[in-house]
Amino acid sequence: MAAGATLHTFDVAVADMDRGVYEDLELRVARHPSETAAFLVTRILAYCLEYREGIAFGEGIATTDEPAVIVRDLTGAVMAWIEVGAPEADRLHYGSRLAEETTVYTHRDPAKVLARWDGKRIHRREDIVLHSLDGAFVDEVAQRLERRNRLTVTVTERHLYVEINGDALETQVADHPLG
Repeated sequence: MAAGATLHTFDVAVADMDRGVYEDLELRVARHPSETAAFLVTRILAYCLEYREGIAFGEGIATTDEPAVIVRDLTGAVMAWIEVGAPEADRLHYGSRLAEETTVYTHRDPAKVLARWDGKRIHRREDIVLHSLDGAFVDEVAQRLERRNRLTVTVTERHLYVEINGDALETQVADHPLG
């Protein structure tokens, strides 16, 4: 954990009916001092929405050789490169060359995020999807963050229901293919 980082714990129940994933998770997540609460929430939700065997948080926002969330197989090979926010095109290019799957989750305006990548070289662009979460929704979840959190994440037909520390919120996950 980086110096000055704040540790958050999450007891999470994931019910992703779209993918048939039902898991109870205990997550300990370090929040870097420069990381916004909205970015942290988006990172946690990306982890939950992409949950599968081999998933882990990346080394941190200061590292350039790992994404916010990464999936490795048993040999250590990178299976999924999952970015959060509005990464640079060169990070997507690098990640899509390294992993079988590359995706991005953002709480920012998806049109502005997509515009950043226009005309930039991105390997297998047609296979990458930007998943956007409503910024106001993410801010509402972020306002309810505590050091210890109880979180329920339910997905059905790309509609996201989140209960955090007893408060229920919902939004739609919008998908924007790059190709």
